[in-house]
Amino acid sequence: MNDKNDNTREDIIAGRNAVLELLKTDRHVECVYLQKGLSGTVLKIAAIAKDKGIVVKDVPQKKLDELCSGERHQGAAAQVSFVPYSELDDIFKKAEEANSQPFIIIADEIEDPHNLGAIIRSAEAAGAHGLIIPKRRSAGLSLVVSKTSAGAAAHLPVARVSNLGFAIETLQSRGVWIYAADTDGQNWCTLDYSGAVALVVGSEGRGIGRLIKEKSDFTVSLPMLGSLSSLNASVAAGIIMYEIARQRMKIPARNSLKTGNRN
Repeated sequence: MNDKNDNTREDIIAGRNAVLELLKTDRHVECVYLQKGLSGTVLKIAAIAKDKGIVVKDVPQKKLDELCSGERHQGAAAQVSFVPYSELDDIFKKAEEANSQPFIIIADEIEDPHNLGAIIRSAEAAGAHGLIIPKRRSAGLSLVVSKTSAGAAAHLPVARVSNLGFAIETLQSRGVWIYAADTDGQNWCTLDYSGAVALVVGSEGRGIGRLIKEKSDFTVSLPMLGSLSSLNASVAAGIIMYEIARQRMKIPARNSLKTGNRN
């Protein structure tokens, strides 16, 4: 008989000893969650995690209770990657193997795992070669992201970087043009996306960070014809991704077979 809660997440490791043993392995850890105000073994976990460059978050007990779905956590839990991460070179290698110019998506602080999963799904479908996310203030390759991507996370290389600005500079040094999707740019379908391109998508609340936008080569916008001022990040990303895909596939923008008026 299985005494585990049916809602237990497969990407969450709960309990002090379990987290300590996890940190001894090579498995990629997204984040370590520690209950505020505790000492002893919890401080040891924090020190080991920080030494390995893992994000550590001090959270109230209620947050840990929710993460662990009722499992005994003793003030410590860790979230592991459900899919392994790639490197920037893996993304360029995928483009090279496809005999294509790199087509990359950069997710700037997309913290909602459902949005990140949807972006990954659209990126893979539109022919992107990889996605880049920052190490902090971003959803990672969790179980929720994997499920929302409908399996695309297993096929699209995702690189997790410590410094997104430096990653953009690296892309530019390798011939990639950076397009930032924001509200004050050029119309999305008037730009030339040929060659090596990377599309930056920001969160709904904050948009693209100022420094990231300044480092980008172009800013591209979607017209907002209704009462709202912005689209869901994954929806906006999907629209622009498919304009990039259309141009890369050399599909004409107009249907030249349509003539006259419909009566």
